[in-house]
Amino acid sequence: MKEAFLHYLWQFRKFEGATSTGLPLSDEQRSIQVIHPGSYNELAGPDFFNAQIRIGDQLWAGNVEVHLKSSDWYLHRHERDQAYSNVILHVVWEDDCEVFDAANLPIPTLVLSDKVSPQMLQSYKALLEAKSYRFINCEQNFAEVDTGLFEHWIERLYFDRLERKVSHVLGKLESVTGDWEAVLFMTLARNFGTVINADAFEELAQIIPFSIVRKLGQQPGQLEAALLGQAQMLADDPIEQQPKLWKKDYLYIKHKFELSEGIRYPMQFFKLRPPNFPGIRISQLAQLYEQHQDLFSKCMAAQTRSELQKLLKVSTSTYWETHYTFGKPHKPRIKKLSDAFIDVLIINSIIPLKFAYAQAKGLDVQEQLLDLMRSIPLEKNSVVSTFEKLKTFERDALHSQALLQLKREYCDLNQCLKCEIGNYLISN
Repeated sequence: MKEAFLHYLWQFRKFEGATSTGLPLSDEQRSIQVIHPGSYNELAGPDFFNAQIRIGDQLWAGNVEVHLKSSDWYLHRHERDQAYSNVILHVVWEDDCEVFDAANLPIPTLVLSDKVSPQMLQSYKALLEAKSYRFINCEQNFAEVDTGLFEHWIERLYFDRLERKVSHVLGKLESVTGDWEAVLFMTLARNFGTVINADAFEELAQIIPFSIVRKLGQQPGQLEAALLGQAQMLADDPIEQQPKLWKKDYLYIKHKFELSEGIRYPMQFFKLRPPNFPGIRISQLAQLYEQHQDLFSKCMAAQTRSELQKLLKVSTSTYWETHYTFGKPHKPRIKKLSDAFIDVLIINSIIPLKFAYAQAKGLDVQEQLLDLMRSIPLEKNSVVSTFEKLKTFERDALHSQALLQLKREYCDLNQCLKCEIGNYLISN
């Protein structure tokens, strides 16, 4: 038994008599009516603030403290803490001693151990206390979850995940003094780097002011030379002709714009498939900004997946059609961004920018973004694939993003009591 379970029982009134007037307290036989359980407090102080409880004929307003045992009040030294002076009810699982307030009067104590149904207690133990290696705690019963509740929770999870991405966007926006174009460039760069080189690509985008990126994008080949140079990927004395030209251009650009010495850490190739090699992705990123001088406004104007797919569909420069790495040519092959990769850019870069920009302009684009997410196919990864084995759901990116949020923020942290699915399974 964990104290969090008692928080759940109290907050959602999952005990017998919670809303009636016939619930006895342990210290004396008076009735109780829970008008409002209070606001859950995750910081220091009592567990619930501003509760309203009728005890006998008296209506009380104050705080509620929850413990496994009454004696935990003294174990936690609450009798010495003024923050607990307005506790009007002590909710416990086991009442093993009497607790007194500063005026030496007993604090009413509510014991829950005999007011919780055996079925709910069994469901709780099966969900959180079983000792086994599982993908998620509720995998045996995941398919039983009501579809309406599941879809409601999925939508909320998606927006929780989106809000986290939006907060990162707003942090970047502040760092570049409100330049939305610069934020888009940094966000896209991070995603072009994929998981392995995300930090390196983001640093690369940050050390070249976007005003310079904009200027270089107007001259074919210049932005690619600058990005490759700042990424520390151009050798001191290249053998092939194109890398030689890039090196020459980079040294001129570096001197002209007084650029830094480049990123701190080298680009990684280990565990990457060749299409994700940094030279390929840098070239595609550069080509994107060569082809679209007003990329931000075009991304904000595009409303459908097909529009964004068409906008972002770029290939590498000619050199990379015969190379994955410097000095090792292969047969010519056009290397365009795949539909799946562009979907990743839409999900992780474009949509968070759209949402943040709309908020800044006071616009409501929630339904538009939901429709856009539902038009993108389900992402393929081990987490989503395992969820697919547990329950049937819509195969779109809204669900895959929400399920990633569910796994990371709830399942992996055993936060079943804060999860609507967990609450459903415990209560049913």
